[in-house]
Formats: sequence, structure tokens, C-alpha cells
Amino acid sequence: MSDTSARLLRMLSLLQARRDWPGAELAERLNVTTRTVRRDVERLRELGYPVRAALGPAGGYRLGAGASLPPLLLDDEEAVAVTVGLRTGAASGVSGIEEAALRALTKVEHVLPSRLRHRVQTLEEAMVAIPPRGGPTVDAAVLTAISAAIRAAETLRFDYAGHHGGRSTRIAEPHRLVAWGRRWYLVAWDADRAGWRTFRADRISLRTPNGPRFAHRDPPGGDVAAYLRRSIGHEVWPYRSRLRVYAPASRVAGRVDGIVTPVDDETCVLELASDSLELVALAVGTLGVDFDVESPPELARHLRTLSARFARAAGRRRR
Repeated sequence: MSDTSARLLRMLSLLQARRDWPGAELAERLNVTTRTVRRDVERLRELGYPVRAALGPAGGYRLGAGASLPPLLLDDEEAVAVTVGLRTGAASGVSGIEEAALRALTKVEHVLPSRLRHRVQTLEEAMVAIPPRGGPTVDAAVLTAISAAIRAAETLRFDYAGHHGGRSTRIAEPHRLVAWGRRWYLVAWDADRAGWRTFRADRISLRTPNGPRFAHRDPPGGDVAAYLRRSIGHEVWPYRSRLRVYAPASRVAGRVDGIVTPVDDETCVLELASDSLELVALAVGTLGVDFDVESPPELARHLRTLSARFARAAGRRRR
């Protein structure tokens, strides 16, 4: 490869890695003069890369969006991350994206150098992927349209299928899309109800066109993830449990998928939401700590039933 061709590829890689590059800094990174940088930019433009230039003391170069996606130049770590990410995306909860992820994965693996192919194969051999449970999927076009409305700060109009099957027409200011497990949720300000709401993306049927522009509000409670946990736990899941756990909050947090609130240095409150009491019992059982059931009474009865069943099993002797 000629010095010029190698330099052009290096410049393209730099332009893809950062939004703006001052001409002098590009010249320093490439070990050439600013005049050579200008010539190389013109060569990239002739090849179809939309490199834009800004004049003045703060001026520089930026790779813009073109009519087609230019080849991406990845370093070793980026190439491994993209390969593993595409393999994970092939088993996502977004309908239509699995096949596209597999096609992209095939292209990437085909051009991986042998040293990187070995690293990827080592990772794949060391990992065991448990296929996700079947469940609702969301159309990739819906996620794309919602994301575009969030970026443009445009009000969304959509039909929504509620948890109990009822349908309603909603007008909302979209704030964030959140992926949780195999499900996607939209956190938005409901204009008709004048409050924050959480919507399952797979239950949204968008109407067009979008509504008027709006000014983004501060996220609910300052933390979208925490709000989503609370809103889902109190409004969506059929079983909601509250436990007093006799262990520090730091020992419980992160071990189960719930809300942990410290009471004192040795006690905390754990709130769990689930599809069944069996899953709640399983989650609490993995903690290995003492606890009291504050609610619901059905959970306490279920745990007593389990306790008796386990006691009978432990008392039986093999013949």
C-alpha cells in the first residue's frame, strides 16, 4: 500500500473517531503539513466521503453524513466489541433485527484478521448463551420512529394497548427509550394526564404525523432508570412485594432486581415486582439472609407452604 493510501485510511479512521479535528492537530497526528492535510481531504471528497471544513481559529474538519454509509475503520478492541455485540443482537427482543444482525456479523467475521478471529472464538467458546424466553417483540421501525421523535423533541400520537387489554389514544412528549431484559419501554410526559408515564413499546401503534415540538423536561425524579423500576413495579407487574431484610442495603443491592431502601446500618426494605410469587420466593431465597414479609399476605402464606414442603422433603429417608 502506498504512503498516500495508508495516510488516507489513517485520516479516515481519525475523522470517524471524533466529531471535529483542527487541521493542525490532524497534521500532527499524521506527521504531515497542514497543506498535505488539505490535499488529502480533497482526495477523500473525490472518493465520495463528505468531509466538511470550518474556517477561522476554531475551524477544522468533520466527517459528515453522505448518501451511503462509508466503510468503517475499527481498531482491534472495537472490532471484537462489534462482533460480540452483533451476536448478542441476533437474539434480541426487536423483531426484524435478528436477521440484519446475522448478516452484519457474517460480513464482519469474514474480514477479521486471524488474531482477532481467535479472540472472538475464544470468547464464544467460554460463554454459554441461554436462549431468552419467548415473549412480545417490538418492531425496529417503531423504536426508530420513537428515537427520532425524542431527538427532534416532537410530540408522539399513538394508540396504546393497556395491561388489561383496553385501548386508548395517547399524546405524549417522549423522553427516553429504556431496554429492560427483552422488553423496551418509553418514558414520556403524558399531555392529557399531565404526568410522567411508562409505555411498553410493543403495545404502541404510532400515528402520523407527529405533533408539535416541545421543550424537554427534567427526567422524573432525576433518574429515568429508577423511575422505570418504580413505575413498572407499582403499575404493571401483578405481584408486588415488600420485605424487611435484616442485612445492610449494600449487601442486598445488585443481587436481586428490586428497589432497596436503607433503614439503618443493618436493615433495609426490599421491594420486588414479578409475574408470580414463586419468582419472589426464589429471589429472596438466594440472598441467604433473614427477612420479614410486610406485604402481601399471599406471599407469607406461600412461603409457609414452601417451608412445610421442604421440611417434609428433608425429613424423608431413602429406603
